[in-house]
Amino acid sequence: MGFAPRATAPAATSPNRRRGAARRRFSVLAATTLIAGLTLGAAPGGARGDSSPPTAPGADTPAKSPVAVGYGGAVSSVDPDASAVGIRVLRQGGNAVDAAVATAAALGVTEPYSAGVGGGGFFVYYSAEDRRIHTIDGRETAPLSADADLFLDADGKPIPFEEGVTSGLGVGTPGTPATWDEALDTWGTRSLAQVLEPAERLARDGFTVDATFRQQTADNQARFADFPASAELFLPDGELPVVGSTFTNPDLAGTYALLAKRGVDVLYKGELGRDVIRTVRKPPVRASATRVVRPGDLTRQDLRSYETRRQAPTRTGYRGLDVYGMAPSSSGGTTVAEALNILESTDLSKLSQRDYLHRYIEASRIAFADRGRWVGDPAFEDVPVRGLLSQRFADSRACLIKDGAVLTSPVAPGDPRKPGAGCDSGGVSAPTTYEGENTTHLTVADKWGNVVAYTLTIEQTGGSGITVPGRGFLLNNELTDFSFAPANPAVHDPNLPGPGKRPRSSMSPTIVLDDGRPVLALGSPGGSTIITTVLQTLTGHLDRGLPLVDAIAAPRASQRNAATTDLEPGLWNSPLRRQLEAIGHTFKQNPEIGAATGVQRLPDGRWLAAAETVRRGGGSAMVVRPTG
Repeated sequence: MGFAPRATAPAATSPNRRRGAARRRFSVLAATTLIAGLTLGAAPGGARGDSSPPTAPGADTPAKSPVAVGYGGAVSSVDPDASAVGIRVLRQGGNAVDAAVATAAALGVTEPYSAGVGGGGFFVYYSAEDRRIHTIDGRETAPLSADADLFLDADGKPIPFEEGVTSGLGVGTPGTPATWDEALDTWGTRSLAQVLEPAERLARDGFTVDATFRQQTADNQARFADFPASAELFLPDGELPVVGSTFTNPDLAGTYALLAKRGVDVLYKGELGRDVIRTVRKPPVRASATRVVRPGDLTRQDLRSYETRRQAPTRTGYRGLDVYGMAPSSSGGTTVAEALNILESTDLSKLSQRDYLHRYIEASRIAFADRGRWVGDPAFEDVPVRGLLSQRFADSRACLIKDGAVLTSPVAPGDPRKPGAGCDSGGVSAPTTYEGENTTHLTVADKWGNVVAYTLTIEQTGGSGITVPGRGFLLNNELTDFSFAPANPAVHDPNLPGPGKRPRSSMSPTIVLDDGRPVLALGSPGGSTIITTVLQTLTGHLDRGLPLVDAIAAPRASQRNAATTDLEPGLWNSPLRRQLEAIGHTFKQNPEIGAATGVQRLPDGRWLAAAETVRRGGGSAMVVRPTG
């Protein structure tokens, strides 16, 4: 894949710096031991699932490994083709921002059910030049005509959730192309055309279908069959794609070529936008389809008025480190930070595994109670970010946690605007509303020390199910992240729809600094389980001493202020479940929670990239040079 560098010099030319005295508590010994052996078995290059469907010869796919260590930069994503695109950009002189956008565009080809041109996301960037964290909120927005009744029927009752998902009604104004453009214009060293070229070629030449892609297609088969453009692209001749075959998307290649030639205005002010609007307002449904497919009200004005937001990140101190995340409209940064602040007073490294999980679950439960009450789009809601991030507020909530006893959900929220001296639980409780569990995340570092953590999405697996005819990408169903109605009418819900409003997100791209320099970056897909995945990975690595790839691979629990806690099979089938049930926890099994990726800066200056060993068939971690 060709990649022609711009004539201009890289914007970020900061040399690698030796880190100051380490204050962190994560295990250097564990990381060193892992690097010395690297005995983890990589998932097969063509398998992201356990089923054994029909196979056929396909395109060459880079080898897949969940961990890589080396120099010159690193990329970690769910897909080896996408990670390879990012590595190629780094090898040819691009910086972390260039590589992140190129990787994201490639994921739009190989992970079209998770992200793409029709979606949005959150971009967190560490600049080695100014040693600061910067963020872009590229979340989708509701039409300007939307109000709190967006998902209510004529009788004032919420419509069925599925009718909101598979519809034009749930489609928000896409923010992903604007995010790419903003990131490249502000911090990149390459043009949009240059970083889209590898993904355009990948879409044209194709990638190898694996078991996960086939399974995700099967999960959406009935929906896709009802939309001719989706059926033609993903179900050729009415059949599922064969594992090992080559999947091409010439329409998406054409869309990338159009964006490269005309810029993102072709979406927000031009012909691509007109096609999106037409599809949303009159979804092209198969004549014999029986499902209810509601139209949306997206207009030219909605597209023309879309803007990304540059805003300050969230920050909290934890174990002597600085943990940065995404501020609202995402709830990820505030909720992860509050949970960490709640756990700060407990030495998790000395607890038994049962007691560690108990504390982690209860901190998650409390933080989600506060998230539900206080976090929404700050352009519409008075979000007390400073209070949610304060240690004083966390201390007033941490005292609710008792050894040997379990809180009853839904836990009432506290008031971060005026935390009391005692335990704070004076609010009215409300359950957490549902949020879809798909998305994708990528993490990138370069030779100058710049780092990107970028989470992007079209919401559900397969988004709305509606492909824009002739354009090769699915539209999001992001507006279903709004509350359809207040979970508790007695409690103000900051996440009701509004004109131009961003729905609350759980995306949690996270960068951890030690003395102003990055030591860790990570994130995950998974809807509201993103928050708990990032939290559990952070505490597993920083407190429990697990190497990053093992912290990512560890079996997960996810508590989101619900009556039951989700457990993956590794914990469900463990004696730990019975030990936790003995003190009052209740569980339900979830086959898979999240799919994290991360990068870590090692003491000797090398980068370690880590991804999943099993979930979604295993991720893809790569470095520019394995040796110096």
